[in-house]
Amino acid sequence: MHHVDIVALGLLLFIACLVAIVCRRLGQPYAIGLVIAGVGLSLSGYKSGIELTPQLVFTVLLPPLVFEAAMHLGWAQFRRESALVLSLAFGGTLLSALVVALCMHLAAGWGWPASLLFGSLIAATDPVSVIAMMKDQAAPQRLRFLMEAESLVNDGAAAVLFALVAAWIAGSAVGPGPIALALIMTVGGGVLLGLAVGGAMMMVAGRSGDHLVEITLTMLAAYGAFLLAEELHVSGVLATLSAGMLVGNWGKGRMLTEAGGVAVVRFWDFAAFLANSVVFLLIGCREGAQPLGSYWLPAVIGTAAVLIGRAAAIYPIARLFRNSRLAVDRLTQHILFWGGLRGALALALALGAPVSLPEHDALVGVAFAVVAFSIFVQGLTVPFLLKRSVGT
Repeated sequence: MHHVDIVALGLLLFIACLVAIVCRRLGQPYAIGLVIAGVGLSLSGYKSGIELTPQLVFTVLLPPLVFEAAMHLGWAQFRRESALVLSLAFGGTLLSALVVALCMHLAAGWGWPASLLFGSLIAATDPVSVIAMMKDQAAPQRLRFLMEAESLVNDGAAAVLFALVAAWIAGSAVGPGPIALALIMTVGGGVLLGLAVGGAMMMVAGRSGDHLVEITLTMLAAYGAFLLAEELHVSGVLATLSAGMLVGNWGKGRMLTEAGGVAVVRFWDFAAFLANSVVFLLIGCREGAQPLGSYWLPAVIGTAAVLIGRAAAIYPIARLFRNSRLAVDRLTQHILFWGGLRGALALALALGAPVSLPEHDALVGVAFAVVAFSIFVQGLTVPFLLKRSVGT
C-alpha cells in the first residue's frame, strides 16, 4: 500500500512538473492548470489512492505553505500595515461569515448551525495563484503585501471561527463569555506558541554553522509549531505564521549563517512548490468526482453569498481607513475583493464538518462548487485587474 502511494505521489509530481512547464509557456496560472489536470485525471478514471482529507491538508500540506509565505512578510511593513491587515483579516472574516450564513439561512433554507459553519469555513481565502500572478506581472509591492498578509492571517481567523462554531454546535461553548475566552486563548495561544517554538529552534540554529542543520531546524519550527498548537487546541495556522515571520525577520541574517539563510529560502520555495502541486491536483481530482449537479441551487446561492460576503469584508473596512495613511485606492479594493480565492483550507474544513448536520453533504458540495468558481472564474480574470494596477 505504501509502495502504491509513493508511486502515485511520484506520478502526481511528474504531472505537476509538466503542467508547470506548459502553463509558463502559455502564460496561464499554474494553479488553474493543476486543477484542470486533476479534473482530467478524475474523469479518465485514474485513482491515485491519495485523497484530499483534512488530515492530509492540516498535518502535511498546510504548514509549509503558511511558513514559506510568512518568511517573506517583512516585520517593519507588517507593523505599519497591521491595523488594516488585522481589521481585514479578523473583522472582515467575521463580517463575511455572518453575511454568508444569513444568505444560506434565508435563501437556501439551511439551519443556523450549518449556515454559520459554512460561513466560517468559506471565509478562508487562498490566493496562492493570484500572488504568483502578481510576481509575474510586477504588481505594486503594497498590493502584493496586503493580499498575502491578509490571506495568511485570514486563514488563521477563519480556522479559529470554524472551531468556535463547531464547539457551539457541540454545546461546549455557549454564551458570549466562554466564546470570547476561547477566542482569546486560541488566537493568543497560537501566536505565543509559534514564537516560542520558532525562537527555540533559532537559538539552537545559532550554535550551528551547518546549513543542513539550519534547514532541519526551520522544518521542525514549521511542523512543530503547527502540530503542537493543534494538540493544545490553539490555532495551528497562527502558530506556524508566527514561527515563519520570526525565522524570516530574526533568524535570517542574525541566527542563521549567510549560506544557511540562502539555503533555507530555497528549501522552503521547493517545499511550497511541492505542497501547492499536490493540493491543487487533489482539488481537481476531487472536483471531477464531486456530484456538483445534485446541489446546483444551493451552489449558486452559496457562490453569490460568498461574493457578497467578501464585498462586505473589503469595502466597508477599507472605507474606515480612507482618510488615514493606510488608505486603499479603489482598484486595490477591487483586486482584494475579486482576488480572494478559496482553496484547500476551505475544503479541508468542509470535509471536517460534523456528519451529524442534516446539510452535511450539501455543505461539502457547495464548498467544492464555490472553490471551482473561485479558481476558474476569478482566477482567470484577476490578471486583467492586475494589469490595470501595474499601469497605474
